Amino acid sequence: MTTDNQSYSTIDHLGRQIIIPFPPKRIVSVVPSQTELLFDLGLAESIVGVTWFCIHPQEAKSKTQVGGTKNLKLEKISSLNPDLIIANKEENDQGQIEWLADRFPVWISDIKTITNALDMIMSVGDMTDKTHEAGQIIQNIKNTFKELAPTRKIKTLYLIWKEPYMAVGSDTFIGHILELCGLTNLAGKSNRYPEYSIDELKALNPELILLSSEPFPFKEKHLNELKIILPNTEIKLVDGEMFSWYGSRLIAAGSYLKNFISSL
Repeated sequence: MTTDNQSYSTIDHLGRQIIIPFPPKRIVSVVPSQTELLFDLGLAESIVGVTWFCIHPQEAKSKTQVGGTKNLKLEKISSLNPDLIIANKEENDQGQIEWLADRFPVWISDIKTITNALDMIMSVGDMTDKTHEAGQIIQNIKNTFKELAPTRKIKTLYLIWKEPYMAVGSDTFIGHILELCGLTNLAGKSNRYPEYSIDELKALNPELILLSSEPFPFKEKHLNELKIILPNTEIKLVDGEMFSWYGSRLIAAGSYLKNFISSL
């Protein structure tokens, strides 16, 4: 990390060096959880573009929308002339991000653990001249996660999609959160997002299934469908943002997860 009066040089999570004006004044964020972080750092006036899925805070909806996380409107982003684009290795399309990186500074995160998330928060704070604010957010996250008391080792599947049923493996941020809660992830590490048939779900015989609110919007009717198939399994609807958003939303996630663990 180096700075001078006009520019800032830093390394992203993929080991790429980027150089941006310091502080940046025209930021495009193409990841919802990182968009929320930018607002919470006090950068509302510097944000010029966000995705359709950047729903927090409410103010984000007033910014220019640049498509979906994996279906970005590249020409619209170009028209915004950003001096910083903040992306993520998994949530964005590699080809689109490479196209943008050939034209603009793109900082890419890669988040699999809380440690990765805290590093991202500090890096974003440093490169936007919001180091103090980032430090406060990080301390608040650490404080709330200190209160987590892991439950017993419950055999669990966390489902994110239907038709086919798709779970989340251990080598993911959600998998890390499940581990922090003390749960045993039956999806394991062989596949980050394994698919399961009804027969395979029965064979796994999970003690607990968590139905996420995103990306597939599981509802009570889906819970009831699974309950018929797996009558001996506890099935819960959960707020996907609290398990998967790795920016400042983690402050609220700590309390949510504490209550979630208590409910088991």
